[in-house]
Amino acid sequence: MRISGFTFVRNAIDLYYPVVESIRSALPLCDEFVIAAGNSRDGTTELLRSIDDPKIRIIETVWDESQFVRGAINAEQTDIALDACTGDWALYVQADEAFHEDDYSTIIEKAETYLDDERVDGFLFEYRHFFADYDHYLDCHPWYRREVRLIRNNVGINSWHDAQGFRRGREKIQVVPAEARVFHYGWVRPPLQMSAKNRAFATLYVGSEQAEREHAPGAYDYGQLHGRIRYRGTHPSVMQDRIAQCDWTAEPTETQRKHDKLDQRALSWLENCILGFRVGERRNYLLIPS
Repeated sequence: MRISGFTFVRNAIDLYYPVVESIRSALPLCDEFVIAAGNSRDGTTELLRSIDDPKIRIIETVWDESQFVRGAINAEQTDIALDACTGDWALYVQADEAFHEDDYSTIIEKAETYLDDERVDGFLFEYRHFFADYDHYLDCHPWYRREVRLIRNNVGINSWHDAQGFRRGREKIQVVPAEARVFHYGWVRPPLQMSAKNRAFATLYVGSEQAEREHAPGAYDYGQLHGRIRYRGTHPSVMQDRIAQCDWTAEPTETQRKHDKLDQRALSWLENCILGFRVGERRNYLLIPS
């Protein structure tokens, strides 16, 4: 059994993406790792080369601005890396995500167990969405709880829409629980770089002019900080140096982010305490009954 890792990235340094840590968290699971490295202004491609691991293969790409609509460029770049994978399974990690070493043996065991079970297209991972700092995460509406990050390779599965998940054509793929976690650090950045990241991210959905109008420069306001849960566990070991460099503190403000609003907080309570699922949660998968 072979596992290929894959990701895409551009301007990781300027936008404070922990891409090196992200890749290093996946490398022990992989026989090869493919990176679609976009045309960066900040030396990101050179940073990727500095990892200097023989498993890594870098494909240099140029981002087509005509694809800066609803995040389509993310899926395009994801598929460039995926199409170069040669393993039986393909392990996806975005540049602000990381796997925990405590889950490695479980992930490998799952991949081996279902290698010859053609019903299974992939594996569903549990998410920890850290918000504002490394000590708190969000488990509330509208944050997704799970997503597919390990898929069967060479069976027609591709990235879907803005690259959050995967489908086969338009069909949802069949998955089983990975019983493993993804640590998502997309909302943990110094406030100035958080604003820059949001503006860059919005550009991929609505174009640069609208993104500049809607996302002014300046320190990001993390809002009222409702819905956060204190994290008591350990982070992936690859993140320790970056976590130690955290030199900002997020304080509650009067700004209401979406999850701060009273209706969203009430819905979160209903989902977490009564329903056990997210209302309207996007799912590109069908969970195979265990």
